[in-house]
Amino acid sequence: MTTSPARRLNDPASAQGVVLVTQVVLAERQGRDRGWWDQMLAAYWPDSTVRLSWYDGDGAGFVAGSQAMAGRGSVALHHAYAPVVHVRGARATAELSLAMRIRVELDGVAADLVSYTRLNYRLERRDGHWRITSLAAVYEYTTLDPAVPGQVIEVPVEELRSFRASYALMAWVNARQGRAISSDELGDDRPEELAAFYADAWTWLDAGD
Repeated sequence: MTTSPARRLNDPASAQGVVLVTQVVLAERQGRDRGWWDQMLAAYWPDSTVRLSWYDGDGAGFVAGSQAMAGRGSVALHHAYAPVVHVRGARATAELSLAMRIRVELDGVAADLVSYTRLNYRLERRDGHWRITSLAAVYEYTTLDPAVPGQVIEVPVEELRSFRASYALMAWVNARQGRAISSDELGDDRPEELAAFYADAWTWLDAGD
């Protein structure tokens, strides 16, 4: 079982850091959804890294890629819950659970593809400012429903079986649109890999003391 840092959630010394880190994370997502690219970019340190289903690189490249996608009409909206933040000195982690919704069209039928995901951030305070040093997504599951009730979307079960359970429908839709998604993303369907990911995050966090 992975050990979490919850034993120090109520440490009053970290309360201010929790508030500041929360605002950085939420501002990053707001910038992404609203197309406020300068705000989104300001949330990342120049040496930051991002790992998602469609991107693996630095923070600046992720912002540029998001802007390019929006320019092509591919808009994703992130319906987020309150993040859980842990602070150790000049380091912090934040996990933000969300539902990412994308409107797609399949065989003439408008549909909503929803990916239930946990975004995991690492942040550092440098020169008095908190910014993101890394972002990685953990995929839970996906759904696909017609935008208009009563319409039907045909999803061949045999095709779906070839994709990871934690993001099968998202991978299938992307394949239909001519794009491939890596089969090596973090997901709840690979618990051992996920436990190692969290353990590494806690080790990194505790080094901030």
